[in-house]
Amino acid sequence: MNHLAHALLAGDDEWLQLGGMLGDFVHGQPDPQLLPPRVITGIRLHRAIDVYTDAHPEVLAAKALLPPPYRRYAGILLDMWFDHCLARDFPRWSAQPLDDSSEALRGLLHRHDALLPPELRRFRGYMEAHGLPAGYADRAILGRALAGIGQRLSRANPLDSALPVLVRREVALQERFDAFFPQLQAFARDWVEGQ
Repeated sequence: MNHLAHALLAGDDEWLQLGGMLGDFVHGQPDPQLLPPRVITGIRLHRAIDVYTDAHPEVLAAKALLPPPYRRYAGILLDMWFDHCLARDFPRWSAQPLDDSSEALRGLLHRHDALLPPELRRFRGYMEAHGLPAGYADRAILGRALAGIGQRLSRANPLDSALPVLVRREVALQERFDAFFPQLQAFARDWVEGQ
C-alpha cells in the first residue's frame, strides 16, 4: 500500500500516521533517540501492513494479472494503483473528505518537520506540488508519479508505460482491491489494538 492507505490505516493517531509516512524513509531499526515511541510503533505498523499485503491471496492474484515485463514491478504498480482506487472511492472508506485528509497529512508532516529525514522533506514538496495523496485519484498524476519512480530506479524499467496496462485491467484490479482492503483494515485495527 502507498501513503494514503498507510495514513488511513493508522486511524486518528497522528503519531501512528507519522510513523506510517516514515515507514518508506526509515531503514533498519528506528532510533529511539530520534523518534518518539509511538512514531516507532507507526513505522512497525507500516511494515506489518506491507508484509500482510505482499502475502495476501488477493494481492498475489492481482499481481498475476500483470503481463511481463510489468509483473516484475507489480509491487510498486499495485501500491500506487491501490492508492488510486482508495482515493477515487475515498468516501466509501473514510468519513473525512479526501482533500481534507490529504491536507491534514501534509500539515502533519510540516508540524513534525524536525523528525523528517531529508528524503521525506523532499517528497513532502512533491506532495504539495501535486496535491498528494488526494491527487492519486487523477490518472494523469498517477501516470506521472509512476514515470518518476521509474526514473529513480537504477535499471531500465517499464513504469513510464504502465498506466495503460493498469487501466486495461481496471475492473479485475478493482475486484481484487475491494476484496482485499476490508481485510487489510481489520488486520491494521487488530494490530493497533494489540500494541
